Amino acid sequence: MTVMTLTGNYAVAYAVKLARVQVISAYPITPQTTIVEKLSEMVDTGELKAKMVRVESEHAALATVFGAASAGARAFTATASHGLLYMHEVVWWAAASRIPLVMAVVARAIGPPWNIHVDHQDIFDQRDTGWIISVAQENQEVLDLTLQAFRISEDPRVYLPMMVGLDGFILSHTMAPVDVPDQEEVDDWLPPRRQPYYIAPETGVVMGNIVPDDDYYMLRYSMQKAMEQAKKVIEEVDREYGKRFGRSYGGLVECTLCDDADYYIVITGSWAGEAKEAARKLREEGYRVGVARIRFIRPWPGEMVRELAARAKGLVVFDRAISFGSKGPLFLDVAATAYGLTSMRGVIGGLGGSDVTADDIAGVVRDFVGEVEEKGSVYEPLYWLFPAKYRGKFEAKEVVA
Repeated sequence: MTVMTLTGNYAVAYAVKLARVQVISAYPITPQTTIVEKLSEMVDTGELKAKMVRVESEHAALATVFGAASAGARAFTATASHGLLYMHEVVWWAAASRIPLVMAVVARAIGPPWNIHVDHQDIFDQRDTGWIISVAQENQEVLDLTLQAFRISEDPRVYLPMMVGLDGFILSHTMAPVDVPDQEEVDDWLPPRRQPYYIAPETGVVMGNIVPDDDYYMLRYSMQKAMEQAKKVIEEVDREYGKRFGRSYGGLVECTLCDDADYYIVITGSWAGEAKEAARKLREEGYRVGVARIRFIRPWPGEMVRELAARAKGLVVFDRAISFGSKGPLFLDVAATAYGLTSMRGVIGGLGGSDVTADDIAGVVRDFVGEVEEKGSVYEPLYWLFPAKYRGKFEAKEVVA
C-alpha cells in the first residue's frame, strides 16, 4: 500500500485503474473533468490498459459504456450536474437492463443561474432510477467506495449499476493523504467481471424490444428484489474490504457517537465532517448527540434508520437538496421510515455551495433539543438554514402537518 496525496477526483481515477477497467468514456464538465483527464493520461502512457472513448456529449458517454458493459467489458464513466441530467435517459436504460457498471458523480448545483459548487440536487434526482447510489465523506472513502462499487455492482445477487457521489470542489479538488492499495492486493480481492448476459452476434441476445406488460412489471419487481439483496452485499463487501485493506465504514450507515445518543444528526456527504464536529461541541455542553451519516441513499437503509429513530428523542435531518413543493429528499426518506417514532426537523442548507459551519449545525440542533424538551414532541419538516447574510430577513421555519 502506498500513501499518496490526491484530490478526490484523482482518488477516483486511481481506483478505476486498480479495478482494471477496460472501457472508459466521458465528456468534460466541471468539477468532474480531472477524473477523466487523469484516466486519459494513464491510458496514453500505458499505465492503464483500457480503451478511452472520446464522445460529443454526456448522453453519448453513458451510452458508450452501457454498450461496452452489455458486451462484457468492465466499464466506467463520470459526470456532474447538467451532464448527469443529459444522461438521464440512459441512466434508466442501464439499470433496467441489469448491466453492472460504475459512474462517479461529482455533486454540483444545477442552473440556472450557473453555479459550479456543491449541492446534492443532481445526485438525489437519480434516486428512483434503479441505480445503487453512494455518497462519500472524504477522499480516502472516495477511492475505497469506487473499488467497492465494482464488487457490489457485479455481484450475482445485484447486477445493477452504481453511482459513487463526491462533493464538488470540497472533495473533487481538495488534496488529502490517501492509502492506495497495491495492484496485486486488489486483483486478489476483486474477482473477474460477472454479469447476467452479454450482447454479441453469437449470443443472439438483444435488449430493448417491446415486451408484454406483465413481463415489464416483473422486471421492475426483480430490480426491487435486487436492491434489497444489495443491502446484504454492501455490508459484506465493506466488512471484507476492512479485513483486507484495514478500512470499513459501517456499510450503509456510518454512526458516530451513537451508542448513548438521545438526538441524531442525519446527513450525507462531505459536510458530515462539520456535523461530527458539531456533535462533539454539543457533547461538551451536555447534549448527547450522535451523527448518522447515510452512505447509501439507494438502497435506502430503512431498517437502520428506524432502529435509530425508535431509541431517539429526536432526529435532525440535513439536506443539501430540496424536492420543490415538498421537503428535502433525505428528510422524505427518513420521515417515511421513522414517522411517528420520534420528533423530527428537516433542514435545508448549503445549496449552491453556501457555507454551513459546525457552529451553524450545532445551533440548529441546540434549538431543536430545547423545543423538544419544552413541548415534548416536535415535527418540523421544512426549516431553512439561510446563508449568514440573509439570516433575520426570512422566517426559517415552515411547519407543515
